Amino acid sequence: MTDNPADRPTVTLLPGHQKRALHGHPWIFSNEVQMDAPAKALTPGGLVTLKTGDGRALGVATFNPHTLVAARLFDRDAGRRIDRVFLAKRLRRALAIREKLYPEPFYRLIHAEADGIPGAVVDRFGDVVVAQLNTAGTTRLEPELLAALETVLAPRAIVLRNDSPARGLEGLTEEVRVARGEIAGPAELRENGARFEVDLLGGQKTGWFYDQRDNRGFMAKLSQGSRVLDLYCFVGGFAIEAAVAGATAVVGIDRSEPALALAARATALNGVEGRSEFRRGEAFAELQTLASAGERFDLVIADPPAFVKSKKDLGPGLRRYRKLARLAAGVVAPQGYPFLASCSHNVSPEHSWEAVRRGLEDASRSGRLLRGAGAAPDHPVHPHLPESAYLKALVLALD
Repeated sequence: MTDNPADRPTVTLLPGHQKRALHGHPWIFSNEVQMDAPAKALTPGGLVTLKTGDGRALGVATFNPHTLVAARLFDRDAGRRIDRVFLAKRLRRALAIREKLYPEPFYRLIHAEADGIPGAVVDRFGDVVVAQLNTAGTTRLEPELLAALETVLAPRAIVLRNDSPARGLEGLTEEVRVARGEIAGPAELRENGARFEVDLLGGQKTGWFYDQRDNRGFMAKLSQGSRVLDLYCFVGGFAIEAAVAGATAVVGIDRSEPALALAARATALNGVEGRSEFRRGEAFAELQTLASAGERFDLVIADPPAFVKSKKDLGPGLRRYRKLARLAAGVVAPQGYPFLASCSHNVSPEHSWEAVRRGLEDASRSGRLLRGAGAAPDHPVHPHLPESAYLKALVLALD
């Protein structure tokens, strides 16, 4: 997509609907736009110049006339050209931040609006990059973004994991492909002193959940000399890091056979085979079976997928989080530590804490909150999008 500010179409906001945008919000909703015939006819994802009702330029944005979030601002300067040079500058800024945070190239490099590239997620696995383009705008900018990634990082391969449900809301199809270079087998990453192999083409999301990095490190510190249960373990992140830190035994449970196979390979990579067990199972059923058998663990980690995927799911989803907290507490040993997470962005921190509190009450357990945390700092939050701070993680010390 070639961008020339002089030739861009203009999209105008309705009178009196510019306040949020003028204060820095990066989104323009469809009911704030003069959705006239020319605006409706624009190709989804194209670049436009945004103007207020009285003709003031707001900036340059991608525009989709068919979605609730109609425009996503890229820059407040309407004369800015959005091309590979612009995107490379944003990538370099994001890279400079990550290189201050982490000694090795394993992190989320671009976290959408917070890193100045709305609708794009980019995770780095050493010399391989995985990108997810979730909007029509970033999809149309794909050639420029790929060129910018090559300029800044010169990766061996670039994978596009364009298989998120968010793409459906933008009228986009799902796909997974290697856009540059070649991928032969799993990629290796290092985190908190442990080594893992991840499937960049078939694993969940982009193949790894960097957002839990700091939480995995915190739980590993508690795990020395302990027996650890890791529910929804995926490729064994929490469990393996606990074993490396000195846990006497770790048990990981997940429904995905491919993920469990990678977890088993991680035990060998880290030399913890004798203290690690991974098996297939459904978390709620496994917890009930373990409780009935009298099994107890010093640390119980529950990092489930989102139970609340839309606002209409809030009630049932919160009941599931409460049940998970109750069942998890039921297999925590006296003076043990449960870790309970929610990645549902529709669940507020208050909702999350209330579900856990009520679950502990249902289990007749008492204790105190040790830590409430969100995502690692390679998942920054745009100041005007606090709702994008989706991850809530609670660590408790039970009596």
